[in-house]
Amino acid sequence: MRFRVMGAGVVAAGAVLVAGAPALADDVRGEQQPVIDTLELPRAWRATRGGGVTVAVLDSGVDSLHRDLAGSVTVGKDFTKGANPPGVRPLRLHGTYMASLIAGHGHGPDGSRGVIGVAPEAEILSVRVILEDEERGFRVFNTHPRFENVVARGIRYAVDKGADVINLSLSKELPTREERAAIGYAISRGVVLVAAAGNDGARGGGAGHEAPYSYPAAFPGVVAVGATDRRLRRATFSNGNSSVVVAAPGVDIMGAGPGDQYWIGRGTSQATALVSGVAALIKAKYPEMSPPLVARALTASAIDRPPGGYDTGTGFGVVNARRALAEAARLARHTETATGGQAQDPAYPVGGGASAPVQVVARDRDRVHAYVAVAAVAAGGALASVAAMYLLVRRVRRAHSLQDA
Repeated sequence: MRFRVMGAGVVAAGAVLVAGAPALADDVRGEQQPVIDTLELPRAWRATRGGGVTVAVLDSGVDSLHRDLAGSVTVGKDFTKGANPPGVRPLRLHGTYMASLIAGHGHGPDGSRGVIGVAPEAEILSVRVILEDEERGFRVFNTHPRFENVVARGIRYAVDKGADVINLSLSKELPTREERAAIGYAISRGVVLVAAAGNDGARGGGAGHEAPYSYPAAFPGVVAVGATDRRLRRATFSNGNSSVVVAAPGVDIMGAGPGDQYWIGRGTSQATALVSGVAALIKAKYPEMSPPLVARALTASAIDRPPGGYDTGTGFGVVNARRALAEAARLARHTETATGGQAQDPAYPVGGGASAPVQVVARDRDRVHAYVAVAAVAAGGALASVAAMYLLVRRVRRAHSLQDA
């Protein structure tokens, strides 16, 4: 199956290529190994496995009974009700897939079988805000005005339900004012938003660096994620534009599907889910860390950084969980205030336990007075110059008037 953009509707940003019956444990975990190695997950898990954090997956729904997710999923509100005909059950493929990459805990002895997510002890809040293209109501959902702001409503719902991270493996071509406001609402409450940059890179001329912007990824404050191939280079389908913040593996990604199945696919959706998992690890270890500082930890610790430090294909580089946690630890040490609270970016205030503003602890009064005096002299000189010019102009005009007379 394939998820694609149609019209102005909201759809999943991933492209699932291969589906199969449940694979053997070695097959599943073996297929995941390149991602596990790239993110250095075993070393990251020495610090945290994501316990205590809730990641809202705004998607097509999650199969809460999948053996690799059982016990970790809360099924939230369905904002797509009325799109499908009565009695039609949601497929929940894409949402289950993304949830497993974020918080799959495997099954069997010590969870050694099946899919292991980036933050295997995190909780998933499933919020259904999209339909998959096989669903009978797909066309209605993508064209009826009543569904235009389902993402905005889903974001607010997730925030109010206590989400720490919101995964948005979806995209649309046109933004709305309601979505922008909902993102501001989430960030103001300390919630990290991670979204897919989109899969239209091939349309942007070979390199993909002129690909269209996708929303909500392109909104300020959102961590927009591009996809890389197995060589950690920008995947050909991954959108390239200045909204891209970081990248993550997005080709041949193994994940879980409904009914205890497993799928292999590619897309910026998958890359986004992996980055959401890393954000969950950071929030688990440093729960008061603000969204801008989480983004800073992700970008400053990225590997395979492009020449010059940034490009529009992979942003600041490929996310690495171990390094991101180390960077978050450094940021946490240097953002403590005198009162013991976490410092905030005033542009992104965090609700609850806000710390006092930065206070001036030293002021060179003599230098301040000197600067004031210099400014006063300069202002006086400027006024004198203007007055002199005025008198000179009047004198010249008077001379001309006498000559004419």
